[in-house]
Amino acid sequence: MVKGGSDSVNGVAVVGLGRMGLGIAQRIVAAGIHVSAYDEAAESRQRAQEAGIGVAGSMAEAVEALAERPRAVLLVIPAGKAVDDALFGPQALADMLAAGDVVIDAGNSYYRDSVARGQRLAERGIHFLDCGASGGPSGARDGLCLMVGGPEAVYRQMEPVFRAMACPGGLLHVGPSGAGHFVKMVHNAVEYVMLQAIGEGFELLEAAPYDIDLAQVAALWTKGSVLRGWLMELTAQVLAREPRLESIVGEIGGGSTGSWAVEEAWRAGVPATAMAVAVALRHRSRQDDSFAGKVVAALRREFGGHPITPSGARVDPAP
Repeated sequence: MVKGGSDSVNGVAVVGLGRMGLGIAQRIVAAGIHVSAYDEAAESRQRAQEAGIGVAGSMAEAVEALAERPRAVLLVIPAGKAVDDALFGPQALADMLAAGDVVIDAGNSYYRDSVARGQRLAERGIHFLDCGASGGPSGARDGLCLMVGGPEAVYRQMEPVFRAMACPGGLLHVGPSGAGHFVKMVHNAVEYVMLQAIGEGFELLEAAPYDIDLAQVAALWTKGSVLRGWLMELTAQVLAREPRLESIVGEIGGGSTGSWAVEEAWRAGVPATAMAVAVALRHRSRQDDSFAGKVVAALRREFGGHPITPSGARVDPAP
């Protein structure tokens, strides 16, 4: 049994076994914590079973498999309606759990939604922690960067679970309810800006009056440059495979967390000009193709497993 302060983590029900959830469940099991897992997709349940994860036939069964209390449920599902449905829908977690139990939302939820959900669950005595998770599918397998919000005592109780999920040094309780998803929202907006800058830089190199090897430049910039880091390493990887990225369209997905961050910045009187432009350019990317868009789309595929639009597959809207 894994101990956390004076409380023990008896087990975790992991709901969501997609590109993030399965890796997270495996890390929790490897830390010696019992996991019962569920995903509505049969193929996801099958992959989890093949990976040695205990899989239930329903969310209710996953919760029931946690014999001891307090019980903990970790949601690794898309933000928005899916979270509300899981918590308060027809098969509501709120009805399955009891006072003292804990729900952790590890998705990219809007922090104001997390505050409201925490308040609704608190009325039943159920604790809620909002957990921003960065690192993508590789981080889910090898260790994530986690930003956790909610009552500190509940965080300490669940700390063994978070430490199992996180990379060394990659865990911080950042404040009360909503704070974890607020910090992750800002993190994502900063990510937007960094990705856009890399994309535009390589578009300029690609348009230069010289025959510049883009992959070699990207690899060079990973060595001693002030630009070195994981995103530049991924840039070098994708350009080494396909220097001109001809096979994909520069259409960039996402946008919600960046838009939320810009709205919050303007409410707070923070200009956030670079963030606002980066969000706007994501929408622009869906109207026309560009090499910068190709670079950003390729990088998002690398670090987050996000889908790309193959060349020739996009149908432009009628004028």
